[in-house]
Amino acid sequence: MATPQLARGDKRKMAREIRVGLIGYGQMGRIHAYAYRSIPIFYDPLPFTLKLQAVADVVPGAADKAVQQAGFARASTDWRSVVEDPAVDVVDVCTPNAGHLPVLEAAIAAGKDIYCEKPLCTNLDEARRILAAARRAGVRHQVVAEYRFLPALMRARQLVDAGFVGDVFHFRGLYLHAGYIDPQRPISWRLRREATGGGVLMDLGPHVLDMMRFLVGDAREVTGHVATFFDRRPVAERPGEIGEVDVEDAAQAHVRFDGKAVGSLEVSRCATGAEDELRIEIHGSRGAIAFNLMDPNWLYTYDATAPADERGFRRLATVQRYPAPAVAPAPKFSIGWTRAHIGAQYGLLSAIAEDRQPQPSFADGVAVHAHIDAIYRAAATGGWVPVPGVRAEG
Repeated sequence: MATPQLARGDKRKMAREIRVGLIGYGQMGRIHAYAYRSIPIFYDPLPFTLKLQAVADVVPGAADKAVQQAGFARASTDWRSVVEDPAVDVVDVCTPNAGHLPVLEAAIAAGKDIYCEKPLCTNLDEARRILAAARRAGVRHQVVAEYRFLPALMRARQLVDAGFVGDVFHFRGLYLHAGYIDPQRPISWRLRREATGGGVLMDLGPHVLDMMRFLVGDAREVTGHVATFFDRRPVAERPGEIGEVDVEDAAQAHVRFDGKAVGSLEVSRCATGAEDELRIEIHGSRGAIAFNLMDPNWLYTYDATAPADERGFRRLATVQRYPAPAVAPAPKFSIGWTRAHIGAQYGLLSAIAEDRQPQPSFADGVAVHAHIDAIYRAAATGGWVPVPGVRAEG
């Protein structure tokens, strides 16, 4: 008997349905939910269909709000009920850092594919443990590093790979916020080591380090320095009480790469006047590249091979120039921060639908932890510290 032909449009019915379970509906959980809701509008055709299956949050009412606002099918205050739900294919982890490890271990044991906010865990040992477990279980895994999915930085990677920069001399990366310059701002989970594993280096540092690795590569060794400007802050849940801050407000590092290239990194939550200032500069033997997240529609390039009277930084329009099947918004329109998350989550889901490993993977998350670990140890000793085991784990 001849096989009946599918009518045009019926092929979409054959696409795999991917059902997402979200753990945590705070600030980042809301962004992830927004991105999932946007994917079917921004990408067409899709190699999958998407269902927001379940959401959990320990805060009473938060998960119910996610059902109302984002359209999840069910809500719970027990994250295990989401992870163990046979109707959930992908577990999306948006808890504070210390909550990652138990959720990740349970999700791997349940055979779920995983999308996890940065940093992967609270320390390098935990991150290595999770990567090894994910590999043994054969689950797919992606760590959130959304800036890789900005067209300007995608274009930067293309130029570096094509040799536009030549041999790299310098990498500079800064990520600056100003949210903690008020000494009366109460202690939050981000200022408690038990909840985070560290301070701003564990918060903003993963983004700068991922950009360094994405565009230049792993560092061979680092030095580091950390500073806490306000070591005591009010405790919001206990009016009148002052608590100790045991994490850093700012961190700086110098790095050495294989060969002669050098670099510098700086992160701060007390950079007065900054909003969301992620700046990247690369200088090489043939050219230079610069980017600022507060000016995200453009990549700045300098061609050192051009005639001397034609040299100068050029502004390349990158705006929303995503490859197909991205169809909206049109490439000419200015880009926003949430668009990078939409791109990152589309990358995850399309990789799952096409049975390949998403990128960046937990191996990238481990490599970021290895750099953070080395910077903290260098800050404690005052010397140069090798970055442990990055190549073996990547």
